Amino acid sequence: MATIVNDIGAAEANADFSHLLDRVEAGEEFTISRSGHPVARLVPAMALRSPEDRREAVEKMRQLAARNQLNGTSIRALIEEGRK
Repeated sequence: MATIVNDIGAAEANADFSHLLDRVEAGEEFTISRSGHPVARLVPAMALRSPEDRREAVEKMRQLAARNQLNGTSIRALIEEGRK
């Protein structure tokens, strides 16, 4: 499920904020820019995701965890290494 993110200027967002919130509530997402630079994202608070999206997110977390193992190194050793 691809989400389309709309770009909107800060002045435009401010001028029609109520309508913008209606659109976000309906599922749209916005990147708000100031002087052409993105400064914020406006997304639904409780975005609904499909079971497939959730499974994909869990799989990505599992892959990340598999790549980031301590492999026998203790937390204490890592802390001591960081203090050097």
